[in-house]
Amino acid sequence: MKNQRVIFAKRPLGEPDDDCFRFDEIDVPELKDNEILVKVCWLSLDPYMRGRMNDGKSYADPMQIGDVMTGESSGIVIKSTSDKFAVGDCVAVHKGWQSYVVCGADDKRLMKVDITNGSLSAHLGVVGMPGRTAYFGLSEVGKPQVGETLVVAAASGAVGSAVGQIAKILGLRAVGIAGGLEKCRYVTEELGFDACIDYKADNFTKELKAACPDGVDIYFENVGGAVTKEVAQLLNPGARVPICGYISNYNDEDISKSESPFHILKKLDEVPEHRFFVVFEWLERYQEATEQLGRWVSEGRLKYRESIGEGLENAPELFRGLLKGRNFGKQLVKVAEES
Repeated sequence: MKNQRVIFAKRPLGEPDDDCFRFDEIDVPELKDNEILVKVCWLSLDPYMRGRMNDGKSYADPMQIGDVMTGESSGIVIKSTSDKFAVGDCVAVHKGWQSYVVCGADDKRLMKVDITNGSLSAHLGVVGMPGRTAYFGLSEVGKPQVGETLVVAAASGAVGSAVGQIAKILGLRAVGIAGGLEKCRYVTEELGFDACIDYKADNFTKELKAACPDGVDIYFENVGGAVTKEVAQLLNPGARVPICGYISNYNDEDISKSESPFHILKKLDEVPEHRFFVVFEWLERYQEATEQLGRWVSEGRLKYRESIGEGLENAPELFRGLLKGRNFGKQLVKVAEES
């Protein structure tokens, strides 16, 4: 049995071109005691991967040349030497861009998933890492209160769409920012946000202010740059800014010299409470979040959309598209059939 892998081949300068990725194929090894073999069905593509390609200090170590590209996937156990996992079990595992994964049954990057909480692909999206990021980032860092106004950028994406819908469930006014009329219509008409503003429109500043007549109490940061500068002018005293990421800067040739949300917020006369967070801070509460998110999905209160590309060979181009906002909802790569 052969395992197809995507290897990190070169550090990018700006947008990652094809030379940054190398494809190889190796034999799947025999299992040792307490290991499982997973057939990968779905691969998640996420903006954080671009940061891991840089050789700089961050919340996680950078990838090294020759590593399998980092990323989470979901699939089905097809062999097991562990009492904890049986053939046929569904799992999510953070072991990179490859078609098969050998993993120790006690690996913290491995999680058994219950598909009554959502489909196998949804465990990489709305009930998986992006959903948990929205859940904990909003509840623990945003500290929402009924009646407040929340603004979230990249509102049609995997994290942003969940943030706004959870805010509505919790009794907040939810205002999204997205790129293009189609995405904005989806955010309001399908997801139920109170408003969604097209950041590409000439009247963006005026429309954003009109959508937030009482100012902004929580700004869930996904984008950075010009969008953050506009939202910052509307922040109320006591506002909170959970910083999940700032994708507009990720392809900068030297992100250490970029104007980040931290720089923008600290220039304000009244600096809001703000911090960068990662979902791993709440690792011990993952099951709680996934079950709650799954209940909201089953009740029709939390909706989601997936952008699906086919085949590992197309992952680099799909990844570049994600960084440019071409995806609509959660970006996935279908690696194999679930049967």
